[in-house]
Amino acid sequence: MRYRPFGRTGASVSNLTLSVGTEALSRGPGAARELIFTALEAGVNCYRLESADPVLAEVVGDALSNLDRKLVSVGITLGAGDGRRGPARDFSAEGMTGSIDRVLHVSGLGWIDFALLDEPGEHELPQSSLNALKALRATERVRLLGVSGDGEVMDAYVSTGAFDILATPYNLNSSWQVRHRIRAAREQDMAVFAYDYFPQSLSTAKKADTAGQPKKGLFGFGGPRKSNNLLAGAGTYAFLHRTQGWSGEAICLAYTLTDPAISSVLVNADQADQLLALAAVPERDMPPGLAAQIEMARVGTGQAA
Repeated sequence: MRYRPFGRTGASVSNLTLSVGTEALSRGPGAARELIFTALEAGVNCYRLESADPVLAEVVGDALSNLDRKLVSVGITLGAGDGRRGPARDFSAEGMTGSIDRVLHVSGLGWIDFALLDEPGEHELPQSSLNALKALRATERVRLLGVSGDGEVMDAYVSTGAFDILATPYNLNSSWQVRHRIRAAREQDMAVFAYDYFPQSLSTAKKADTAGQPKKGLFGFGGPRKSNNLLAGAGTYAFLHRTQGWSGEAICLAYTLTDPAISSVLVNADQADQLLALAAVPERDMPPGLAAQIEMARVGTGQAA
């Protein structure tokens, strides 16, 4: 594992942040704790709770209870519900303060290192909610505040200078708008977390071969041309599933980590072997020529910055 600066805090954060949610709990609390133990052994020092679910908070707190609390960073997603009453969004002052207090009570963590607001809309954060967030930070129940999302409203939140972290989708297909937003966040000394590094559009060989290509039009005209020559697949992301010794997910993760503006990448894994495979990526160098293939594919799909 490797580590990068965590924004303006002066601390270091592991290249990977383990995102813990319902998938991790699907095999039971014991399996979720073992997954966190595996992450710790792999050098992961950052964890994100996907909701304020008390069961989730208890499992994470228990798994980290024997560590010096200052050695790990633990974050939580706010506004996405608490896992008990469905996915209802709640950015009210009472809702967010209650979520933090419940998580701290059942987890025994002492404090939350960062809270990420889940894609808040332009009018979803009234002044009372902003005041509540400031109070949480002033009392050090929450150390850092961040926003997570992909809409244009994120540009406004970044420009305010009121937040410490930006969490954003970032992958081979990311547009220039996303890349500009990341640069703007870094200029504000914000830490940048990346997620969705391996999008569904690239998850299989068939999807990767046609990602970004024009679809067939009326009467079947248009769309990618078929080719039987040795260059079939050139200029597409087909190589993601044809590179020896590398999975498509590992290549996409390695690509995201090439951007020095990214502090850490949020990863989901519900099996220890999957997590260990991802944890090995920061120490690996991408094969020669792979960077060129990526840029050819980006140009071919119109995503070059």
